[in-house]
Amino acid sequence: MSGDSGDSRDNGIDPGVPPSGNGCVECEAGGGWWFHLRRCAQCGHVGCCDSSPAKHATGHFRATGHPLVQSFEPGENWYWDYSANELYEAGPELAPPGSHPADQPTPGPAGRVPVDWAKVLRA
Repeated sequence: MSGDSGDSRDNGIDPGVPPSGNGCVECEAGGGWWFHLRRCAQCGHVGCCDSSPAKHATGHFRATGHPLVQSFEPGENWYWDYSANELYEAGPELAPPGSHPADQPTPGPAGRVPVDWAKVLRA
């Protein structure tokens, strides 16, 4: 993946779109929780990762066809391409913020993560 040539919107990336919020859109609406967060590089939708109970980021890809997500975790800037099933260590810089707030717990959000969350993820 290269952010240096052509219009990045042609490859499923719109660098001007901010993230939809600090947490998974669907988990926030339904009172759920997540392990890690992923941000759609095309529309900014923030969804939970495939290790999370609800896997909303993958659901967003299936519903919209938006192929690329970037990690929405502090200190991470890798991309995942659902259509190619491929990891990219870096890519174009997206509109800030580049992650959820550093003081937001992982898993999150605070107050909704079950005490036995690690056991739930292994089930």
